[in-house]
Amino acid sequence: MTERYDLLVIGGGSGGLAHAQRAAEYGVNAAVVEKAALGGTCVNVGCVPKKVMWYAAHHAHQFHHLADYGFDAEVTGHDWAGLKARRDAYIERLNGIYENNLDKRGVVWLSGTARFVDAHTVDIDGRRVEAERIVIASGGRPTVPDIPGAELGITSDGFFELEERPQRVLIAGSGYIAVELAGVFNALGSDVQLVIRKDSILRSFDSMLSGELMQAMDREHIDVVSRVIPQFIEKTDEGIVLHAEDGRSFGPVDCLVWAIGRTPNTEELDLGNAGVEHDAEGYVPTDKFQQTNVDNVFALGDVTGRAQLTPVAIAAGRRLADRLYGGMEGRHLEYELIPTVIFSHPAIGTVGLSEDEARELYGDDVKVYTSGFTGMYYALGTNKKRSAMKLVTVGDDEKVVGCHVIGEGADEMMQGFAVAMRMGATKKDFDDTVAIHPTSAEELVTMR
Repeated sequence: MTERYDLLVIGGGSGGLAHAQRAAEYGVNAAVVEKAALGGTCVNVGCVPKKVMWYAAHHAHQFHHLADYGFDAEVTGHDWAGLKARRDAYIERLNGIYENNLDKRGVVWLSGTARFVDAHTVDIDGRRVEAERIVIASGGRPTVPDIPGAELGITSDGFFELEERPQRVLIAGSGYIAVELAGVFNALGSDVQLVIRKDSILRSFDSMLSGELMQAMDREHIDVVSRVIPQFIEKTDEGIVLHAEDGRSFGPVDCLVWAIGRTPNTEELDLGNAGVEHDAEGYVPTDKFQQTNVDNVFALGDVTGRAQLTPVAIAAGRRLADRLYGGMEGRHLEYELIPTVIFSHPAIGTVGLSEDEARELYGDDVKVYTSGFTGMYYALGTNKKRSAMKLVTVGDDEKVVGCHVIGEGADEMMQGFAVAMRMGATKKDFDDTVAIHPTSAEELVTMR
């Protein structure tokens, strides 16, 4: 017997759940297909447990400054296993909250693996389900290279399974996941080496952020090695060794982490049965309304390959429901001026165009303001850490099109500046705003 719904969402991550629940609030008969725990990457093996580990690392850094403020406390170790147990219990509670939220809104959770039969029909482990509209929100997973011995490494998913902290860690990757994990391991006591394929980290971000973080990592004794293309991995009596194409070897280490990108979860969906197009990497392209090439099939979140961030998926899902079921014609997510934070050490906050992107678009109309300083938090000690900021402006009115911060508090200060930029703030608007003193954030409204 075939079940029928108004809406079927494939994927129980942040975007899919946000869409299904908003649709249900409009009276839609909705169901969500998810074979794993609810919450997707973010809740289970992403943002949430990652932030817990970042807090642990943050505390470890702060301990170094206790004496600066008159404390004589001594830290003798860190209980990784105990932290993991508490973190896992917290995630399990969140899974329950997500399930309860679906129940409250009358959204059905169909546990299993979805495969398209046609544009209106999905098979879920032998269970046939039809829907007027189907939304693909199946997310992605960490990429593992296709080289001999790659299975000897773990991914960011595996990081959250570690029962104890490895002492010698090698991380392959240059993006935000790589630098975040490097910072956590390092702060909690591991010896960390980061190997990257090019010459710098965070290449898709403003070059100031990359350069400042490289220097900060060097000060924390994280060894960053450039121009490394892994060729094969081997296990020796001393540990895991990565061999590069140029003959260099790295290791032995206790743990190798792949942080080289993500792959969309689409290969099991049988998209061809529904006529849904995808690109060579498996991503499902959509228009600005999250519409695929098939009229009743939509896609959102990481599976589309655009701005792979949890709040983006949530915003896209809710706006899609508002348009389809809430009578808000034309409502859609604008994929410009999306703020984001990299939970490195120090943290990075960024929104808008990098300096290079702005100059490519606007040429000589670009004017840049920068500031570099040591925050007051470090004023009483010798272990000082640097903050840096950049404003990218365009035109005679100096409209702010890029805002980039690295340093203490960057993660919390960026949200408000993102609002200002969405409202079209200019450098004069920043200048005319009274500074909050003493803070690091005041530098953004006092630059000259």
